[in-house]
Amino acid sequence: MLILVLGLVIFFVLHSIRLVAPQWREKSMAVHGEIRWKMRFGMITLIAFGLIILGYTQVRLEPVWLWFPPVWTRHLAGLLVLVALFFVGSALVPHTTMKKKVGYPMLIAIKIWAFAHLISNGTLADVIIFGSFLVWSIVSFAVYRRRDRKAGVVRDQESGVQFDLAAFTFAMVSWFAIAFYLHQAIIGVSPLV
Repeated sequence: MLILVLGLVIFFVLHSIRLVAPQWREKSMAVHGEIRWKMRFGMITLIAFGLIILGYTQVRLEPVWLWFPPVWTRHLAGLLVLVALFFVGSALVPHTTMKKKVGYPMLIAIKIWAFAHLISNGTLADVIIFGSFLVWSIVSFAVYRRRDRKAGVVRDQESGVQFDLAAFTFAMVSWFAIAFYLHQAIIGVSPLV
């Protein structure tokens, strides 16, 4: 459990820098260079993910069950993950409608993904992982939206159907890859069973 918690702490501390110290982040990027900053950020993120996966794999060997979710929650989770992947695509593809309307589609994707996994898993480790991601994404979204309103940010960039279709295509391809291969290969659990 310690490895899992350590991975989560590293991940959330790193990904909360922009949330709690945006000026320090910008100053550090200016001093060290944006590419070097992003490379360090990416490497530490990979280490954190590695610790989370390793810790989860270890904890899963002796699960502490809090509840036993009904089978239908797995089907609902699969659908919700598809929706979450659409928001991921909307964050990655420029000029999407979701990016224009909500500003932070990646945080919405994390909320949906975490909620989907919370309702379909019932162990203590699942609650720790997905509950912490859900709380972090809710807080981050609220802070960023409040900050944008205070700064008078207006998202008036053009959006088009072709960009939304690209996000949808990303979601479908990603969902099939995750459902039929990646989830089993990385996590060790097939979401289709």
